Amino acid sequence: MSETLIRNATIVAMDAEHGSAPFSGDILIDGATIKAVGGTIAAGPGARIIEGRGKLVMPGLVNAHTHSSETFLRGRYERMPLEIWLLYAYPLLMNDPIGERLLYLRSLLLAMESLRNGVTTFCDDFFDPPRHDLDRLATVFRAYEDAGIRANVSSAVMNVHTLDALPFAREVMPPELQARLDFGPPMTAGAYMDYCRSAFSSLHGKAGRLNFMIAPSAPQRCTPDLMAACMDLAVARHVPFHTHILETKTQAVTGPVLHGKSLIAYMHDLGLLKRNTTIAHSVWVSDEDMRLMGDAGVSVAHNAVSNLKLGAGIAPIRRLLDAGVTVGLGTDGVSSNDTSRIFDVMRVAGLVHSAAGPDHEKWVAAHEILTMATIGGAKTAMLEEVTGSLEVGKAADL
Repeated sequence: MSETLIRNATIVAMDAEHGSAPFSGDILIDGATIKAVGGTIAAGPGARIIEGRGKLVMPGLVNAHTHSSETFLRGRYERMPLEIWLLYAYPLLMNDPIGERLLYLRSLLLAMESLRNGVTTFCDDFFDPPRHDLDRLATVFRAYEDAGIRANVSSAVMNVHTLDALPFAREVMPPELQARLDFGPPMTAGAYMDYCRSAFSSLHGKAGRLNFMIAPSAPQRCTPDLMAACMDLAVARHVPFHTHILETKTQAVTGPVLHGKSLIAYMHDLGLLKRNTTIAHSVWVSDEDMRLMGDAGVSVAHNAVSNLKLGAGIAPIRRLLDAGVTVGLGTDGVSSNDTSRIFDVMRVAGLVHSAAGPDHEKWVAAHEILTMATIGGAKTAMLEEVTGSLEVGKAADL
């Protein structure tokens, strides 16, 4: 493959040597891989030259958590907390899923908008009820392959009835409506593992940049045996175990009511806090929760804009960082955010935590936000050896 030389640019590499400190230099790219970064670099004959003077070169942004299934629902709902919003964005008695052509275009649209705004990698917790269909998952992969984006994609799973995942829901739901919500036997752990293994064998690694990740929806929405099977396979395949925990105050109540402990403590007792664990949201975590998370090396996808739109709260990012938790930035789905731009999330995350208290030296700094949006996000996706910084041998995602 041919070489490309970006010369005389201002570079923010986000690597161990330079961090977020800018420096002037060149970047040599061989095909799709970074070959050299530094001062004046000589390119081979026939190399394409890109003049970088007056330009900034930085790693492509990583969207650590999104849902492509919301792409057509942008701006549809407002003034709703998550538990009410879900009834509109993901109605329990919904129509049939959209057709495969619209599914392709919906996925392609999210990828196009992401790339246009500097996002070169995202983690798509694709949700396509009421079943898991390998052909439909392949359609999403095909859209991302055609767009050229790097992605972790999953078909999110849950096998606990919605009414059993919410405290007191069955006590207030009319029996006749509960009867309408009888969806038959839930998916077993074995059936979902068969689906995941098929996805790994047919889709994982496609185009050298598309991976299948494993995404049990949440600990209150999945049985322990399903989550354990998901974790075992995630560890074996070195992919994220991507889940949602403690997004809302309702979920903060759910753990003690259903399990007599916080949902993080519940995950810990089940052996489900590991390096592979990536937690979307993590808003209502306690100091003990954060200690367990840091000790286990888990990651958090911080969805600052979505959490504000849905009134979920503000995640304790400074305390999470101090506890040793890796933090990336996510948009969440565009229905709970209204944009797929990580730069918007960076701005909100860079400002909102200044309201956390008067100790201004603990406010989140710009370089920390940039880390979350690049190499931190790559770590949440378990792709830090591939992308997230400008280093020799890494992908030229920039």
